Amino acid sequence: MVWWWEFKTYLKFLLEYSRVRSLQLIGQFEAGKGVVVEGLTTKRGRYTRPFLHTGMTGIFLVGLLLAPVLSQAAGEEGGTGGSVLGMVVGYQETTTSVSIKPRDSVVTYIVQEGDTVSSIAAKFDVSIDTIRWQNDLKSLDAIKPGQTLEIPPTTGIVHKVKRGETIYSIAKKYDVVAQNIVNWPFNTYADDETFALAVGQTLVVPEGVKPAEQLWDPSRYVAQKTPDAGVVSATGQFAWPTSGQISQNFAWFHPAVDISNKATPAILAADSGRVVVAGWPDNFGYGNRVVIDHGNGFTTLYAHMASISVAVGQSVNRGDVIGVMGSTGRSTGPHLHFEIRANGATVNPLGYLK
Repeated sequence: MVWWWEFKTYLKFLLEYSRVRSLQLIGQFEAGKGVVVEGLTTKRGRYTRPFLHTGMTGIFLVGLLLAPVLSQAAGEEGGTGGSVLGMVVGYQETTTSVSIKPRDSVVTYIVQEGDTVSSIAAKFDVSIDTIRWQNDLKSLDAIKPGQTLEIPPTTGIVHKVKRGETIYSIAKKYDVVAQNIVNWPFNTYADDETFALAVGQTLVVPEGVKPAEQLWDPSRYVAQKTPDAGVVSATGQFAWPTSGQISQNFAWFHPAVDISNKATPAILAADSGRVVVAGWPDNFGYGNRVVIDHGNGFTTLYAHMASISVAVGQSVNRGDVIGVMGSTGRSTGPHLHFEIRANGATVNPLGYLK
């Protein structure tokens, strides 16, 4: 009975086609979800961890419910056995691509045979001192297989708030500026406008240093003063936009360098170009900011300025004054938040300024 064999073959093909399309759609959704979450957490708005996780989980559930329906609709386009094989390969390529998602909290790690504090620090991209402080280690050799360690989500300190503490007193205690605490996207506040804290809550203090401690890895915490404003690097076309001290480096949660200076010096254009943004359009976040398009795939952003000296459409030369350092927007003190973007993607400015 040839017709019966052909019918069973067709049903088998149809089921496999629907399964593969569903898996492909879910895989694409998961990849897209990771991009959205990373985008939300790296921006400097007031998004908090509960919103991100609840919202994206809800979207995922809706996508999961709709996937079979969408798959059936897509199946009406028709196909062959070869096309099913192609979709299987495509789905495998999606699922095997590594997605590095930011950690928002402390995780536990069980020490394996051959592990060292240094190798564990490298695995989680934090400093050895960060692991030391979180676990009260007395020496680099003070771990053994089977031991459980707590690993903070970034280099620095995890602090439990006590009565009377503020982000400013905590920042001073751990030798950072308060802006570092605000820049960590998963820190929450009793009042998001004043950054008021609740007793007992946990704060991550990026790049914080435990007081009165001799560092095991001092190179991770060396404060860097910038050259004079206008100095051009030997390896690139960008000039230093201002002078001061680098108070926070480039990171996945902070795609810029922050340069602090209580004297609030002038901000200079890092290179020639045309001003495409000048002002405070959203009344939050970056505060007064300027964006310059340099016409070669690069743009630069200068945020939190006290005042702006240029207008949209204006052409500027490298070294021209475009404003004054300030503390507008989501800011805790005078500093410049400086970004370089290459073809729309943020890159580490120190790679172009050094």
